[in-house]
Order: sequence, then C-alpha cells, then structure tokens
Amino acid sequence: MNKTADNSTNGKKLLLRIFLYLVVFIICVVILYPYFSMFCTALKSRSEIFSADGTVFPIKALWSNFGDIWQKAPMAKYMLNSILIAGGSTVIALLCGIPAAYALSRMKFKGQTAFLGFVIVSQMFAPVVLLIGIYKVIMTLGLTDSILGLIFINAAFNQAFTIWLLRGTFIGISPEMEQAAKIDGCNRLQAMIKILLPVAAPGIVTTLIFVFINAWNEYTVALTLISTDTNKPLTVGINIFNGYNMIEWQYLFAASLFAIVPVVILFAVIEKNLVSGLASGGVKG
Repeated sequence: MNKTADNSTNGKKLLLRIFLYLVVFIICVVILYPYFSMFCTALKSRSEIFSADGTVFPIKALWSNFGDIWQKAPMAKYMLNSILIAGGSTVIALLCGIPAAYALSRMKFKGQTAFLGFVIVSQMFAPVVLLIGIYKVIMTLGLTDSILGLIFINAAFNQAFTIWLLRGTFIGISPEMEQAAKIDGCNRLQAMIKILLPVAAPGIVTTLIFVFINAWNEYTVALTLISTDTNKPLTVGINIFNGYNMIEWQYLFAASLFAIVPVVILFAVIEKNLVSGLASGGVKG
C-alpha cells in the first residue's frame, strides 16, 4: 500500500513538474518570438519583406544587411552617444540616490514623510507630460541639442526610483553593523562606505541595471531636444531607416537588434557578480 501511494505521489509530482516546464516554455516562446521575427526580417531583402508569399523565415539570408547599416548610418556614433547618456545618467542617479536613500533609512528629520510622498508622486509623471517644461529649463541652461542635457534629464527622471529602491535595501540591513564600525573608530561616512555599501551591493547593482536600461531606452525627450544628427542616441538615430516614402524594415530591425546587444551584455556581466557581491558583503559585515 505504501509503495503504491509513493508511486502515485511521485507520478503527480512528475506531472506537475512537466506542466510547469510546459508553461515556462510557452511563456518563453511568447516573449522571445518578436525578437526571433525581428532577426528573420533583418535577414530578408526588401522585395521579400513586401512579398505576399513571404514567410517568417527568409528564403535567402542576407547577412550583409547587418554590415550595410553601419555604412548607411553613423551607427557607431549613435551607440557611443547612448552609452554616454545611459552611463552618465546612471552614475549621477546613484551618486545622488545612495546618500538620499541612506538618510531616509537611517535618519529621522522633520518633513521626512512628506518628502517620501513627494518621491512617490514624482514617479507618476511621464516625461511626455513635462516635455514643455523640460524644454524650457534645458533651453535656459543652454543645454539644448546636447548629450549633457539628456544625461541630466535621465538622471532626474530615474532619481525617485533609485532613492525608493535603495531605501528599501538599506532598511533591510541591520544598523548594528554600522554601530559596531563606529565603536571601532569609523565615522558615519566611513561606516556607510566600508560596511553598508558592500552589504547593499546586490541592491545597488539591481538599481544600476534598471536605471541604465531606462536611460538606454528613452526616446521621447531625446527626440524633442536633439536635432543634430551626430548627437542623437541610438533609439532616435535608427529612425533614419524610417523614411517619408518607405520604411527599410530589414535595416531598421537589424539596427534594433544591435541596440539590444549592449543591454544584454551589461546584464550578463553584472548578473555574474550579484552572488559574489552578496557573499563579499556578508564577509565584510
């Protein structure tokens, strides 16, 4: 009887596992299919794309399309601009957000609740709603049509998210660790740098990834503020393949795939350091 019951239980667990794997597989197919379709379209010729008999798979793969986009558009310059904008705004957001999040998690001051409410409310406004005000401010500062202006704007829009996420990370870390460091002779700043930040490394890395991706994908503000072709980020620059008379889909999708690569590489590189950062922080604590 017991053996039969065990076999029945194992069979149910096996069926449940197969069902879960099937669900995960279906979800992955749904998520990845648009990218697969983009890749297949990027390998087609223009005539095949507009052919009524076309299929998802290209009849003849034109790998030259990926090389042609670098000749038809300054892709290297667009990608460099995007890296500068996303990287610069991420650094500024973290440099400002870490001290603010630390203060909100460790210190008590008058108006703290109101400030936290303001941080949350600021996340409710989309950039397009504030576009006119942003343009006037940037024009007053003389930063229109400049990469530096986009860096400041993206850092500002991601500041509230950075503060809120890092505040939760710091709250989850025991204050006794910093108190022990102060007993050993560290001041508040030294305790934060030597003790708190290493332990909070996974949360900081997670914030870095999200801020970088948000800044990398920003389109509306960059489209409004940047008019010089050499200052355009990749999200705006690839519109060069979206002409008035026709859209060169094969080049547009090939350029879009290149735009995805840096973000994927960043996540792959940093993801490996998440566990090591957590272990390092635990040892130093």
